[in-house]
Amino acid sequence: MRVLVVEDETLLAEKIKQQLIQQQFSVDIAQDGDDGWFKLAEYPYDLAVIDLGLPKMDGLTLIRKARQKEIKTPIIILTARGSWQEKVEGLDAGADDYLTKPFHGEELLARCNALIRRAAGQPDPTLSAGPVSLNSRTQQVWVNDAEISLTAYEYKVLEYFMMNPSKVISKTELTEHIYDQDFDLDSNVIEVFVLRLRKKLDPDGDLKPIETLRGRGYRFNLTIS
Repeated sequence: MRVLVVEDETLLAEKIKQQLIQQQFSVDIAQDGDDGWFKLAEYPYDLAVIDLGLPKMDGLTLIRKARQKEIKTPIIILTARGSWQEKVEGLDAGADDYLTKPFHGEELLARCNALIRRAAGQPDPTLSAGPVSLNSRTQQVWVNDAEISLTAYEYKVLEYFMMNPSKVISKTELTEHIYDQDFDLDSNVIEVFVLRLRKKLDPDGDLKPIETLRGRGYRFNLTIS
């Protein structure tokens, strides 16, 4: 999943980025509200973490502007300790959740995962589709109750497929969600990941979980239960 962190404290922004990267998120950083608005309007994020005390454009204005433009990206706001007014204003502006500084990295990760699952209509951390099961909390994958080993990017691709079952997903969309913004969108690496996933999920060729739609992209064909 791809996350935007809008935070002007450089050390905190980098700390959040590293915590999210360790959990296989792709992360972009903006250090002021103007840059945050540009990125949020330009790229398809699965989640945004936004500090309210930002230079150039404050966090509340950024959130209101995003919601006015019908950007539905789930948003977690970062607020100062004890400032309940900021929490209320942030939620009223369109944020979905909040964290009070200082916070534990584990709580941020839990809230990020919960919001992403909720936005995808999958509140449970374990997704099941036929013989395939994926736990987004532990990042483990099983086929017929046998755990399989996936690389970080293979896992990201599978997770995005299972979060969007039956949806036609282009290579560009997949790339934008699993890589940072400066990745070469013309790369054929997505084809390689999909090929590897097919072999690992369906070694006998009976399941056919991922369909290729020529000129359009891919579709995950197993029904999520």
